[in-house]
Amino acid sequence: MRRLKALLSCALAMLSLAGPAAAASIDAADWQAYADAFVEANGRVVDTANGRISHSEGQGYGMLLAFLADNRGDFERIWSFTRTELLLRDDGLAMWRWDPASTPRVTDPNNASDGDILIAYALGLAGRAWQRADLTNAGAALATSIGNTVVVGHGGAPILLPGLEGYGRDARDDGPVVNLSYWIFEAFPVLRQLAPGTDWEALSQNGIALTKRSLGPDRPLPPEWLSVQTVPRPAKGFKDEFGYNAIRIPLYLIRGEVAEPELIRGLISAMAPDGTAVNLVDLTNGHVTERLTDPGYRILPALAACALDGTAIPAELRRFQPTLYYPSTLHLLSLAYVAERHPECLS
Repeated sequence: MRRLKALLSCALAMLSLAGPAAAASIDAADWQAYADAFVEANGRVVDTANGRISHSEGQGYGMLLAFLADNRGDFERIWSFTRTELLLRDDGLAMWRWDPASTPRVTDPNNASDGDILIAYALGLAGRAWQRADLTNAGAALATSIGNTVVVGHGGAPILLPGLEGYGRDARDDGPVVNLSYWIFEAFPVLRQLAPGTDWEALSQNGIALTKRSLGPDRPLPPEWLSVQTVPRPAKGFKDEFGYNAIRIPLYLIRGEVAEPELIRGLISAMAPDGTAVNLVDLTNGHVTERLTDPGYRILPALAACALDGTAIPAELRRFQPTLYYPSTLHLLSLAYVAERHPECLS
């Protein structure tokens, strides 16, 4: 009863802040192109480069992008699939991996904390903007579950476990292990309203601190998987690399309005030194393992130049054309931020 009262109180607080929905920051045609490419009729968001599976991250991204496009119908169908197919765990978190080629469809019941955060964040935004108590209450329940399970204390500060199972001190001899790209900084103020029992601000600040501590003179980029047992270091059993997940870190810092310009500049300079591609890097030797030239990747250094220096986004990157699920998602998130915060970079 106490938990229910807390959730309802939070919902009322969120609704009291609600006003008319803000103008869409994603063009309707761009969203339609994204939805046509990656969202099935039942609301399943398809990862087109990963065996056409779905995952909690993709569902959360889809909900967030649909909200930013102010498309309530598409938001509702993505949320419906998410609620009925992934939010099946007893602890209130989402099962992370759904495969249409398998029976049962859920092939890994562990959660992925970034997916959980994206879903709760999108629910909180939509509930407030559209004055939907059902969405707000669902977001509050999920945010509370995140705070109670995968936000844990370590070294005097909160950290975010990537999943409930397999990453903590009890599961690994170098645990806990984190993934710095799971810190979605823009979401934490909304989660603080939804679930005030967790210190989301301290979690945010520690994510920034850990990112800085993971770097060094010979390591200008963070590893994908980081042991924070003592001094942050690459986690055992994972490649020591700056990979596909980690390229989101500067995007999240920028979208979260994190006032760390030198940190952002350093990351962008190391991952996209000439601005024409984003590099994946083997951190053991500093060698580039892959150059990513999709517009959804190339917009990341352009986004940083816009946010930090007011540099115009190149015309070719202002146009959205779906390619693969992941870079297309990053592309729309980048364009949405520029439209909201730096429209001068689009002219």
